[in-house]
Amino acid sequence: MGTLTFQLPAELPQDAVRELERACLAGGPDNMPSPTEMRQNGNLLVMSRPLDESGYLVAPWAVDVMGVLASTSATLMERPTPYNLLIELARGKLNQLRSQASDWKVGGLVLPPLLESLIQEASRTFGQAITRAPSAESTRLAQAALTLSYQAANQLVQVYTEQVFTIRHQRHPRLDTSFACRLERGDSSAAHADFARAFNSVCLPLSWNTIEAEEASYHWGPWDALLTAALAQGLSVTAGPLLDFSSARLPDWLWLWERDLTSLATFMCKFVEAAVRRYRDRIRRWQLTAASNSARVLSLTEEELLGLTYRLGETARQIDPTLELVIGVAQPWGEYMTEENRTHSPFVFADTLIRSGLNVSALDIEIIMGLTPRGSYCRDLLEVSRILDLYALLGVPLRVTLGYPSSEGSDDDADPEIRVAGGCWRSGFTPEVQADWATWFPALALCKPYVQGVQWCHWSDAAPHQFPHCGLLDPQGQPKPALTSLRTLREKHVK
Repeated sequence: MGTLTFQLPAELPQDAVRELERACLAGGPDNMPSPTEMRQNGNLLVMSRPLDESGYLVAPWAVDVMGVLASTSATLMERPTPYNLLIELARGKLNQLRSQASDWKVGGLVLPPLLESLIQEASRTFGQAITRAPSAESTRLAQAALTLSYQAANQLVQVYTEQVFTIRHQRHPRLDTSFACRLERGDSSAAHADFARAFNSVCLPLSWNTIEAEEASYHWGPWDALLTAALAQGLSVTAGPLLDFSSARLPDWLWLWERDLTSLATFMCKFVEAAVRRYRDRIRRWQLTAASNSARVLSLTEEELLGLTYRLGETARQIDPTLELVIGVAQPWGEYMTEENRTHSPFVFADTLIRSGLNVSALDIEIIMGLTPRGSYCRDLLEVSRILDLYALLGVPLRVTLGYPSSEGSDDDADPEIRVAGGCWRSGFTPEVQADWATWFPALALCKPYVQGVQWCHWSDAAPHQFPHCGLLDPQGQPKPALTSLRTLREKHVK
């Protein structure tokens, strides 16, 4: 069993201790976490996992100005002497920052002098923290080095995003990339004028639980109306996810067939067939699944989920081989792998589907931050850039679904199993912070040449939805500042 021990700061707030319960060890070729046993012994944090090999620590930590973010150490070996937690987190972020800056500079990125100076200041501060350890001054300097590294990383990605856009716009003044938002069944068409100004595409989930609430009884009416309105606005349309592997998005009657894989597969394929046959003449792009890589529903094993995903793709292909099929990947950093042994990380899950011969047009990478258990713990722009680059190695285009809450209270119209928890960006969960998040994270995804489409997770908090407080309209139907951020991004970069 691999064990790493970390020395905690002498004075650690209670909320920081609670957040550290989410810490884990990660590693391997795809940098994914594994089940980790954590125990705190005084000021020591002891992390153990079944794998007896080097890895690195992923730990939530408060970073001044930047928020409470999942931070990572550099690669660590087992040793009897405890590592200093703050120094290792600072080392990890600084190493990540300097390595990425070097790689991008080789590719032609021009760093502003102020950013170069900030990176140097972070390096000097980290060096001072090392030379003065162990001491209270070393702890203070390590925290300062971590903060400076995050600030520099944020600026680095912003510079990268702006320069990539500049290069791409030399050939294409406005990008052809799909820029979309999901509309749920209860969304009012009265707001679609604002919608069409912000987006060039729309995603209609065609949620199974709303269409076939009773077995073999289909109700397409609300979706027909939304589709007709979207096409009338000149919007490109994507359907799906048809099958979202979450309890709230599956029909209640389906649970009667729990553990009956044959019947479950039959019902799922029948629904996919019914939806595709109904709309294939008007919708050419279909996201078949969401979260089949991480689901814990219907007592399905990961191998069964993998097989179901493949079978659903084959079902759609048999109806129309020319359709664009998209498979969704939730929790792309693999947070769910810390709780149980799994053979397939989200990256390996997607790779296995592609290698199996399923003709996938794109992968949808779901980056919904600040939510649990479905979402991802908050991370910075550099971590998002790195994870997108990782999935791009699979050789198929990416689509990216994004979302961040504007509030942390209860949301009666959202999936009751999902709550706001999992770090925070900047100062927390407010409409203003959501707008800042919506300024930079969609821009980063949009600038990547391999990203085929970017979409916001849902339009309005006034209609039933999946992710709490993530809509662009508040519960009273009024626009949030994030809508302005996305509209500005569309006007500046996208057709």
